[in-house]
Amino acid sequence: MFVIGDISVHESVAETKFACDLERCKGACCTFPGGRGAPLRDEEVAELERVFPSVEPFLPERHRYIIGRNGMVEGSPGNYATQCVEGAACVFVLYEGAVAKCAIEQAFLEGRIGWRKPESCHLFPIRRSRDGKSIHFEYFHECEPALERGRRENIGVHAFSEAPLTRVFGREWTERLRQELTD
Repeated sequence: MFVIGDISVHESVAETKFACDLERCKGACCTFPGGRGAPLRDEEVAELERVFPSVEPFLPERHRYIIGRNGMVEGSPGNYATQCVEGAACVFVLYEGAVAKCAIEQAFLEGRIGWRKPESCHLFPIRRSRDGKSIHFEYFHECEPALERGRRENIGVHAFSEAPLTRVFGREWTERLRQELTD
Protein backbone atom coordinates (compact mmCIF):
# COMPACT_ATOMS: atom_id res chain seq x y z
CA MET A 1 0.00 0.00 0.00
CA PHE A 2 1.21 3.50 -0.80
CA VAL A 3 -0.40 6.92 -0.51
CA ILE A 4 -0.90 9.64 -3.11
CA GLY A 5 -2.38 12.79 -1.66
CA ASP A 6 -4.90 11.45 0.83
CA ILE A 7 -5.74 8.29 -1.15
CA SER A 8 -4.28 4.90 -0.20
CA VAL A 9 -3.47 2.83 -3.28
CA HIS A 10 -3.37 -0.92 -2.86
CA GLU A 11 -0.45 -2.73 -4.49
CA SER A 12 -2.94 -4.58 -6.71
CA VAL A 13 -3.43 -1.32 -8.65
CA ALA A 14 0.30 -1.19 -9.32
CA GLU A 15 0.80 -4.88 -10.08
CA THR A 16 -2.27 -5.99 -12.06
CA LYS A 17 -2.22 -6.11 -15.85
CA PHE A 18 -5.68 -5.52 -17.30
CA ALA A 19 -7.35 -4.44 -20.57
CA CYS A 20 -11.02 -5.20 -21.27
CA ASP A 21 -11.71 -7.79 -23.96
CA LEU A 22 -15.41 -7.33 -24.80
CA GLU A 23 -15.27 -9.89 -27.57
CA ARG A 24 -14.58 -12.57 -24.98
CA CYS A 25 -16.27 -11.39 -21.77
CA LYS A 26 -19.40 -9.97 -23.48
CA GLY A 27 -19.69 -7.16 -20.90
CA ALA A 28 -19.95 -9.50 -17.93
CA CYS A 29 -19.22 -6.63 -15.52
CA CYS A 30 -22.72 -5.30 -16.25
CA THR A 31 -24.45 -8.64 -15.81
CA PHE A 32 -22.89 -10.27 -12.72
CA PRO A 33 -25.39 -12.55 -11.00
CA GLY A 34 -26.13 -11.77 -7.41
CA GLY A 35 -28.96 -9.31 -7.43
CA ARG A 36 -27.14 -6.08 -6.56
CA GLY A 37 -26.15 -3.68 -9.30
CA ALA A 38 -23.46 -1.04 -9.51
CA PRO A 39 -22.66 0.77 -6.26
CA LEU A 40 -23.78 4.42 -6.35
CA ARG A 41 -22.71 7.48 -4.42
CA ASP A 42 -25.70 9.25 -2.88
CA GLU A 43 -25.46 12.21 -5.27
CA GLU A 44 -25.49 9.86 -8.27
CA VAL A 45 -29.08 8.85 -7.53
CA ALA A 46 -30.27 12.37 -8.39
CA GLU A 47 -28.04 12.36 -11.48
CA LEU A 48 -29.63 9.11 -12.69
CA GLU A 49 -33.08 10.63 -12.27
CA ARG A 50 -31.98 13.72 -14.19
CA VAL A 51 -30.55 11.82 -17.19
CA PHE A 52 -33.11 9.01 -17.29
CA PRO A 53 -35.37 10.58 -19.94
CA SER A 54 -32.39 10.65 -22.35
CA VAL A 55 -31.24 7.14 -21.41
CA GLU A 56 -34.62 5.39 -21.45
CA PRO A 57 -34.90 5.07 -25.26
CA PHE A 58 -31.74 2.91 -25.29
CA LEU A 59 -33.11 0.39 -22.80
CA PRO A 60 -34.72 -2.94 -23.67
CA GLU A 61 -38.46 -3.11 -22.92
CA ARG A 62 -37.92 -5.59 -20.06
CA HIS A 63 -35.51 -3.17 -18.36
CA ARG A 64 -37.94 -0.26 -18.71
CA TYR A 65 -40.64 -2.45 -17.18
CA ILE A 66 -38.41 -3.33 -14.18
CA ILE A 67 -37.56 0.35 -13.65
CA GLY A 68 -41.26 1.24 -13.80
CA ARG A 69 -42.10 -1.45 -11.29
CA ASN A 70 -39.08 -1.33 -8.93
CA GLY A 71 -37.32 1.95 -9.66
CA MET A 72 -33.81 2.56 -10.95
CA VAL A 73 -31.99 2.12 -7.65
CA GLU A 74 -32.26 0.13 -4.46
CA GLY A 75 -30.78 0.65 -1.03
CA SER A 76 -30.53 3.59 1.31
CA PRO A 77 -28.24 6.58 1.80
CA GLY A 78 -24.63 5.45 1.84
CA ASN A 79 -25.57 2.10 0.33
CA TYR A 80 -27.34 2.67 -3.01
CA ALA A 81 -26.93 0.46 -6.08
CA THR A 82 -28.58 0.21 -9.47
CA GLN A 83 -31.55 -2.12 -9.70
CA CYS A 84 -31.03 -5.46 -11.47
CA VAL A 85 -33.13 -7.49 -13.86
CA GLU A 86 -33.83 -10.95 -12.45
CA GLY A 87 -30.82 -10.84 -10.12
CA ALA A 88 -28.24 -10.26 -12.84
CA ALA A 89 -28.07 -7.52 -15.50
CA CYS A 90 -28.07 -3.90 -14.39
CA VAL A 91 -31.27 -2.17 -15.49
CA PHE A 92 -29.13 0.23 -17.54
CA VAL A 93 -27.74 -2.52 -19.77
CA LEU A 94 -28.40 -2.42 -23.49
CA TYR A 95 -27.35 -5.27 -25.73
CA GLU A 96 -25.40 -5.08 -28.97
CA GLY A 97 -25.75 -8.63 -30.13
CA ALA A 98 -24.50 -10.76 -27.24
CA VAL A 99 -22.47 -7.92 -25.67
CA ALA A 100 -23.86 -6.02 -22.67
CA LYS A 101 -23.12 -2.30 -22.73
CA CYS A 102 -24.16 0.71 -20.70
CA ALA A 103 -27.15 2.73 -21.94
CA ILE A 104 -26.02 5.70 -19.82
CA GLU A 105 -22.63 5.69 -21.52
CA GLN A 106 -24.27 5.28 -24.93
CA ALA A 107 -26.38 8.40 -24.31
CA PHE A 108 -23.19 10.21 -23.24
CA LEU A 109 -21.22 9.09 -26.32
CA GLU A 110 -24.05 10.29 -28.55
CA GLY A 111 -23.99 13.71 -26.86
CA ARG A 112 -27.45 13.38 -25.30
CA ILE A 113 -26.16 13.80 -21.72
CA GLY A 114 -23.03 15.23 -20.12
CA TRP A 115 -22.58 12.54 -17.43
CA ARG A 116 -20.73 9.43 -18.56
CA LYS A 117 -21.96 6.82 -16.04
CA PRO A 118 -21.69 6.05 -12.32
CA GLU A 119 -18.22 6.34 -10.86
CA SER A 120 -18.07 2.68 -9.80
CA CYS A 121 -18.82 1.57 -13.36
CA HIS A 122 -16.27 3.91 -14.91
CA LEU A 123 -13.52 2.91 -12.45
CA PHE A 124 -14.22 -0.83 -12.74
CA PRO A 125 -12.24 -3.06 -12.05
CA ILE A 126 -10.74 -0.55 -9.66
CA ARG A 127 -12.90 -0.14 -6.60
CA ARG A 128 -13.00 2.86 -4.29
CA SER A 129 -13.69 2.32 -0.60
CA ARG A 130 -16.98 3.56 0.79
CA ASP A 131 -15.18 6.41 2.60
CA GLY A 132 -13.41 7.32 -0.67
CA LYS A 133 -9.95 7.16 0.90
CA SER A 134 -8.54 4.06 -0.80
CA ILE A 135 -8.60 2.16 -4.08
CA HIS A 136 -7.83 -1.43 -5.03
CA PHE A 137 -8.18 -3.83 -7.95
CA GLU A 138 -11.10 -6.24 -7.51
CA TYR A 139 -10.76 -9.65 -9.13
CA PHE A 140 -13.72 -11.28 -10.87
CA HIS A 141 -13.38 -14.61 -12.67
CA GLU A 142 -15.43 -13.20 -15.56
CA CYS A 143 -12.62 -10.70 -16.21
CA GLU A 144 -10.00 -13.37 -16.86
CA PRO A 145 -9.91 -12.45 -20.60
CA ALA A 146 -9.04 -8.86 -19.60
CA LEU A 147 -6.25 -10.08 -17.33
CA GLU A 148 -4.86 -12.24 -20.15
CA ARG A 149 -5.01 -9.33 -22.61
CA GLY A 150 -3.41 -6.96 -20.09
CA ARG A 151 -0.51 -9.37 -19.56
CA ARG A 152 -0.16 -10.03 -23.30
CA GLU A 153 -0.16 -6.29 -24.15
CA ASN A 154 1.62 -5.21 -20.93
CA ILE A 155 -1.13 -2.77 -19.89
CA GLY A 156 -1.44 -2.02 -16.20
CA VAL A 157 -4.89 -1.59 -14.69
CA HIS A 158 -3.84 1.92 -13.65
CA ALA A 159 -3.04 2.80 -17.28
CA PHE A 160 -6.21 1.14 -18.57
CA SER A 161 -8.19 3.16 -16.00
CA GLU A 162 -6.41 6.49 -16.48
CA ALA A 163 -9.49 8.39 -17.74
CA PRO A 164 -11.79 7.34 -14.88
CA LEU A 165 -9.03 7.87 -12.30
CA THR A 166 -8.58 11.39 -13.68
CA ARG A 167 -12.34 11.96 -13.55
CA VAL A 168 -12.48 10.95 -9.88
CA PHE A 169 -9.16 12.23 -8.50
CA GLY A 170 -8.00 14.85 -11.01
CA ARG A 171 -5.19 15.11 -13.55
CA GLU A 172 -2.50 16.03 -11.02
CA TRP A 173 -3.31 13.03 -8.83
CA THR A 174 -3.30 10.66 -11.80
CA GLU A 175 0.04 12.06 -12.97
CA ARG A 176 1.48 11.48 -9.48
CA LEU A 177 0.21 7.88 -9.61
CA ARG A 178 1.86 7.36 -13.00
CA GLN A 179 5.15 8.78 -11.68
CA GLU A 180 4.99 6.60 -8.56
CA LEU A 181 4.54 3.50 -10.71
CA THR A 182 7.31 4.30 -13.20
CA ASP A 183 9.98 5.36 -10.67
